[in-house]
Amino acid sequence: MRRYGKHTDEDDIRTRPGRRNTRPRTNIRPKHEDAAEGMVLTVDRGRLTCLVEDRIVLAMKARELGRKAAVVGDRVALVGDLSGKKDTLARIVRIEERSSLLRRTADDDDPFERVVVANADQLAIVTALADPEPRPRLIDRCLVAAFAGGLEPLLVMTKSDLAPPDKLLELYGALDIPHVVTSREELADGGAADRVREYLDGKVTAFVGHSGVGKTTLVNALVPEERRRSTGHVNAVTGRGRHTTTSALALPLTYVDGWVIDTPGVRSFGLAHIDPSQVIHAFPDLEPGTEGCPRACSHDEPECALDQWVEEGHADPARLYSLRRLLATRERTEGD
Repeated sequence: MRRYGKHTDEDDIRTRPGRRNTRPRTNIRPKHEDAAEGMVLTVDRGRLTCLVEDRIVLAMKARELGRKAAVVGDRVALVGDLSGKKDTLARIVRIEERSSLLRRTADDDDPFERVVVANADQLAIVTALADPEPRPRLIDRCLVAAFAGGLEPLLVMTKSDLAPPDKLLELYGALDIPHVVTSREELADGGAADRVREYLDGKVTAFVGHSGVGKTTLVNALVPEERRRSTGHVNAVTGRGRHTTTSALALPLTYVDGWVIDTPGVRSFGLAHIDPSQVIHAFPDLEPGTEGCPRACSHDEPECALDQWVEEGHADPARLYSLRRLLATRERTEGD
């Protein structure tokens, strides 16, 4: 409580300024035209590791970005201390427009999508041919996410010394997806890494696969100087591996240009965010045949014009089968 003497003056009393006297808020944000360009390499509890020119810079997201989050692969604009020295922190003030986006949900009923990687050119879907057994429905879901997100798919099959790849290649042959078959011996001597690099040269490639398939082991072979802890043993009861990659990480390739992005092993790949109508764009040989389809055609119903299109010889029936199998993935569980 303020005490006043005998000679008080009203001007001496502090008053709260009226709303008209306060500085008005504005939606205008600084443009930061002098901000430096960088690439997000990894995200950990609100701190983002970025590559700025040839320096590794630790940064945080500016409040003015609101709830928009930066993810691995994002091209960003940074201000502040960009020296990369210890105990320094820069600020991300802008996230540039994305050329592609790999997204997933926890399951098909989850309305909240998770952005996994931004600006990747290619999605390498890694699957073991045995130990653990291949999960075609999970592969299908990854393919749908790749097609919808603007990424080119690449199928990488590991552990060919335990089982032949013929059955899996027959299943995906009609999709005309590039593929590489590797064995554990080839990974050890470097031969498999050399063949995989041919598909990665000049591209940003995100690697995805469920635990135990050898995904991180393959990434370690591609980027030997950035050794990450290899995947653990496969559980003999469940047939699934133990998670050892806990966050996405972008790494520069050795011997060729390009980047690999190692992502945590997935046990499910929800597609609640995917519009099924986007999947047809991955089938340019079938897409013209949809012109005669009824409105909002699911492409898997009696009135679908694609059946006649294929019967007339415009496309391979196996391609139509593959399209409908991918469209049906949301109605099936990954373990089917």
